[in-house]
Amino acid sequence: MDSQKKFTRVFSCEYFPPKDDESRAKLHDTTRELATLKPKFFSVTYGAGGSTQAGTFETVKWIQEQGLDAAPHISCVGATRATIVEQLKRYQALGIRRIVALGGDLPSGMASPGEFRYAFQLVELIRQETGDWFHIEVAAYPEMHPRAANIEDDLKYFKQKVDAGASGALTQYFYNPDAYVRFVNECEASGVKLPIVPGIMPITNYKQLARFSDACGAEIPRWIRKRLEAYGDDLESLRAFGLDVTTQLCEKLLAAGAPGLHFYTMNRAGPTRTIWQRLGL
Repeated sequence: MDSQKKFTRVFSCEYFPPKDDESRAKLHDTTRELATLKPKFFSVTYGAGGSTQAGTFETVKWIQEQGLDAAPHISCVGATRATIVEQLKRYQALGIRRIVALGGDLPSGMASPGEFRYAFQLVELIRQETGDWFHIEVAAYPEMHPRAANIEDDLKYFKQKVDAGASGALTQYFYNPDAYVRFVNECEASGVKLPIVPGIMPITNYKQLARFSDACGAEIPRWIRKRLEAYGDDLESLRAFGLDVTTQLCEKLLAAGAPGLHFYTMNRAGPTRTIWQRLGL
């Protein structure tokens, strides 16, 4: 963890694009509330094959108009070089200086990934087209990418993104701090030295969390699952326990030397704000 202790800590929040006027208004309220915490940036996700491209752009544009820093996600699987270059130009025109570069999922019904198969190819393209304009964040998986064959391959693919020009990494969420420490130490041993910021998912809805975790390969430790299951419909107790667990996780990560935290807000201010305040950030 020695390399991580040398970086300035960065705290940030993540959104998904709202689907209608009501959810857009709620996201605006969430942003105004979280902006008081002064996060470094707000990232905005991007659906498979760019399925939320318009929503991502409009959300990023609105965040920038509020005098805040936004970081759009861009995925390359299912996209073409021309469409990605056009997106980069539009974001440059907005004054965006940070990008989250991802491989992404293959859109439903598409048999081939198209011109790009891996995220490192997207990082290479961004550097070729824009030089050092963007701070490029890439994804990291402390518990291994769900499609990786083994730990060694997973680390190799992550290093490819770093070598292609990544500036930093944001991890998939997890609840086992040892997995993060192990991953960072293995990265250091392989010569990777860039900030690897842990992704934090506040626990507020067990069924939703279980569904997300099964899909993305994030492990919920058995003792946490059993406690969450035991609460049943007692949502108040479940959320109180979830906030305690997530706060303690953040405390352990920061004590170990993590260079910040990236909160998956699910477009809600309350849980992230509470954890942020408990940590004294």
